[in-house]
Amino acid sequence: MSAETEFRLRDVAVTAYGPTIVNSIGHGAVMPVLALHARDLGADVATAAFVVALLGIGSMLTSLPAGALIARIGERQALFTVGFVDAAAMVWAGLTQSLLGLGAAVLLSGMAWTTFLMARQGFMIDVVPAHYRARALAGLGGSHRVGIFVGPLLGAGLIHFFGLGSAFLLAAGMSVASALLARMMPDLGASERAEARASGHLPVLSVLRAERRSLATLGVAVIVIGVSRSLRVGLLPLWADHVGLSASTTSLIFAVAGAIDIAFFFPGGWLMDTYGRMVVALPVVASVAVASFVLPLATAAWSVTAVMVLIAVGNGLGSGIVMTIGADTAPVAGRAQYLGGWRLCGDIGNSGGPLLVSAVAAVAPLATACLVLGVLMVLGTGWVGYWTRQLDVRLRGAGGA
Repeated sequence: MSAETEFRLRDVAVTAYGPTIVNSIGHGAVMPVLALHARDLGADVATAAFVVALLGIGSMLTSLPAGALIARIGERQALFTVGFVDAAAMVWAGLTQSLLGLGAAVLLSGMAWTTFLMARQGFMIDVVPAHYRARALAGLGGSHRVGIFVGPLLGAGLIHFFGLGSAFLLAAGMSVASALLARMMPDLGASERAEARASGHLPVLSVLRAERRSLATLGVAVIVIGVSRSLRVGLLPLWADHVGLSASTTSLIFAVAGAIDIAFFFPGGWLMDTYGRMVVALPVVASVAVASFVLPLATAAWSVTAVMVLIAVGNGLGSGIVMTIGADTAPVAGRAQYLGGWRLCGDIGNSGGPLLVSAVAAVAPLATACLVLGVLMVLGTGWVGYWTRQLDVRLRGAGGA
């Protein structure tokens, strides 16, 4: 067994990927039924959509404070704590009969989720050698995709027998399981945290000011990547409905895309470690640009599926790209604070995509909106390609990937 294989199986699999898979199973079970639960509690369509959006809002609001928290208590304690916080939020969401209570629970879950993701990223930066970083972080992104793929399947079975609230109780159980798995992790960085306590922790804003060039260049590239990924969720269902596809057919198409995402995450990580970050960052955005241009030509289930497959290949290859670039650019001092700002860039992109679709579609026919979004994604591809290329040159000069 090679050292590389030994590291992957023994040093990373359980402690890094286990918590992510089980936590993502819970989120995957809840996401398809969250809007339905809001509707059952009396929400109209717009309000139900806002309840779903509260996950992203909670994540965005907490990105910077979570970085400061992790810097003080460490990744292991953060994962253990937010696992139980998320479990409480899911129990609350499943049992409440109040729409306001559901919204508060979803907001709290979003706050816990972003802290969870940042702590996983920080742990991987510590435990994974630089030459293996992209593959390990691509595996982290892939483990999230596995959970999101499996979660709805388990949730559907539970809902069939026990009702809609059982999906939230499943999510609560998965959050507790992820917290207990995280407890198995080594507590890395304890000596550095002790030194930081003695000298004073770096303020978040001072770290972000010191790293403003990275955030203004590669951070904007991450926003573009986030927008491109969220367009799949914001644009494709609208087009499927526009051409008359049923909800079940659309769900099946998304399932196919999810399977392709999972299939391509490891090749994408290998490409990043072997040839650099640009080789997978570009396809994430470029595939959405091409898909936006050809989507108006897709008028049947097979052609819409083909467009989704194109996007899924690019997205699957780019599994872990945001976390990898964040790890590449993070400073040693103030790393957790910096990753909070990095996570905020990703949250802005993820939230901005659906808003962009809504804004363009409000003033133009959907087919025209597709073309406009395609042009914007072409411009975004240029930005992402240029700055990730600059990063690759810098990493090679430093002896990295």
